[in-house]
Amino acid sequence: MGCCSGRCTLAFICGMQLITILERQIFDFLGYQWAPILTNFVHIIMVILGLFGTVQFRPRYVTGFAVWLVLWVTWNVFIICFYLEVGDLSKDTDLIMTFNISMHRSWWMENGPGCRVTPVNPPPTWAPEDHRYISISGCLLEYQYVEVAHSSLQIVLALAGFIYACYVVKLISEEEDSFDFIGGFDSYGYQGPQKTSHLQLQPMYMSK
Repeated sequence: MGCCSGRCTLAFICGMQLITILERQIFDFLGYQWAPILTNFVHIIMVILGLFGTVQFRPRYVTGFAVWLVLWVTWNVFIICFYLEVGDLSKDTDLIMTFNISMHRSWWMENGPGCRVTPVNPPPTWAPEDHRYISISGCLLEYQYVEVAHSSLQIVLALAGFIYACYVVKLISEEEDSFDFIGGFDSYGYQGPQKTSHLQLQPMYMSK
């Protein structure tokens, strides 16, 4: 019962991770955030492998999923630090999120709750010709805090997933050990009953 409960909980967490990361992936695509897009894609693959390992009793898959969650937490902590501009990080840097191939920002920057976008005419002389120059005002929640909320949710789910992944690996290992103890994994071939010495046929001599 404990194994079933742990596996069901981990499967539920994996499902929640898939739903939330697909939602995040959509908005990262809309904002052309290439680094998060690639990382999200790897995370989706690892969550699917973790879900497969949970359902199919594959502890190696679940272990790999747990290791990835550590890296995933690290990435999301970095995202939080990036948008909150911790240390020398700046959320206006193009190199980190878009590999310096575009000037796009988070989709939530212009489409956040309550945001009003106003084109600035004429644009400044330093503005590229193929880009528009806009003014954003009235946002109920700044875009960096929306991104921080997304990463915080991923960290919470990843921590819960890591704990239950370790628990499920432990349960599966214990179940395999107990099955092996009762001879479930014995690889010895079948040997028929051996005749004891007193049952073996002996020659008989008849005296005349």
